[in-house]
Amino acid sequence: MLAASRDPIVAIATAPGRGAVGIVRVSGRGLTPLVQALLGRTLRPREATYLPFPDAAGSPIDHGLALWFPGPHSYTGEDVLELQGHGGPVVLQLLLARCLAVAQAPGADGQALLPGLRPARAGEFTERAFLNDKLDLAQAEAVADLIDASTEAAARSASRSLAGAFSEQVHALRDALVNLRMLVEATLDFPEEEIDFLQKADASGQLARLRETLDGVFGQARQGALLREGLTVVIAGQPNAGKSSLLNALAGAELAIVTPIAGTTRDVVQQTIQIEGVPLHVVDTAGLRDSPDVDEVERIGIERAWGQIDRADAVLFLHDLTRCEQPAYQAADAAISADLPAGVSVVHVWNKQDQVPADAGSRLRGGTGADDLLISAKQGLGLEALRQRLLELAGWQHASEGLFMARERHLQALTRVQTHLEQAVGWLAAEAEHLDLLAEELRLAQVALGEITGEFTADDLLGEIFSRFCIGK
Repeated sequence: MLAASRDPIVAIATAPGRGAVGIVRVSGRGLTPLVQALLGRTLRPREATYLPFPDAAGSPIDHGLALWFPGPHSYTGEDVLELQGHGGPVVLQLLLARCLAVAQAPGADGQALLPGLRPARAGEFTERAFLNDKLDLAQAEAVADLIDASTEAAARSASRSLAGAFSEQVHALRDALVNLRMLVEATLDFPEEEIDFLQKADASGQLARLRETLDGVFGQARQGALLREGLTVVIAGQPNAGKSSLLNALAGAELAIVTPIAGTTRDVVQQTIQIEGVPLHVVDTAGLRDSPDVDEVERIGIERAWGQIDRADAVLFLHDLTRCEQPAYQAADAAISADLPAGVSVVHVWNKQDQVPADAGSRLRGGTGADDLLISAKQGLGLEALRQRLLELAGWQHASEGLFMARERHLQALTRVQTHLEQAVGWLAAEAEHLDLLAEELRLAQVALGEITGEFTADDLLGEIFSRFCIGK
């Protein structure tokens, strides 16, 4: 990867398809000869110049703006040339091909003008920004998160991560950890000294404050990860409980077919909605039942429903208040409850509140639990309480100003830091007997922190991260 990072690269940096503006971007070392040969003139740094983009015969392929960013003052830290023309796919392909052709043309010495210029891999421009210390790894990931943000809150959080908010928190933790490591190492290096470095420097208090700060950062990161990933919520229950009606009510659109015929929903219907900026992936499924009336198509739909339940973060188990006193219905509900996965959060929701007496809801639902919800998907009753319950399940905190974007790998790294610091508390309590183990736990905690910003990161992880970026970014 490091060898390939020395090659000059070029790519179309705008999304595929037609548009008003399209960009071709080139990055590499020593691009000045390419600029002169490609455009027939030099460019002033960081100044937009309107001019024709000529082909090999001198006829213009397009007219547009050229921007020149000499390294290291560029996005990638290398020389960067951007050609901003009209956003037609053919025009952009012609400009891309022209850049590659000019790079291979012989210069005054008979050698290729810019040997090695090649099409960029997905995410390679941002990868070079990371390798050239223009961004750390958390900031680089925030670039992709900003592009992929599905809500305004997610976009704002990704922007804060890109500006370095998350990295600053990690660096502050690292600095405190390094200071604590220094004290422990000093004690190990000078065991003959009678001065107790750790006690005088309040190492125990420093470690406690470090853990407290870490808990706060972890809470913010978990909120940021939730904004990025969202929560998968599966609506499950017997046929005609109102699952499709509930999906339509939550989404505010007629997404699923609603009829009184049992088994209307045969396949999975999914819609992403927003609740206070948090994306929720709501999944409607086929009614769960075991009956000789189930045909082959519905049977497959039921199997898919259970597959969705197994992968869900939460299940809305929908019950029908109009049938909940029927023994057969109660038995079927009990059978479904027994088969629900143990690790999935389940919310019991009692639907069709509008079709039973006002005081009958709590009696008819059978006292399944104080946290059960009464709703009417058709009338919209109780939906706000249901939305708030979903946010609670997700662990969302309403005081979310100043959040930064985070990913699952960040949470895993922070969890490892918590584990190492917890072990460190035990070794510190043992005092001089296990200071070497205390030092090792602190070192491992620092390594885990460094994985977030890329200070200690394997090349294969970098390849996995940047391969998920779009071409040209």
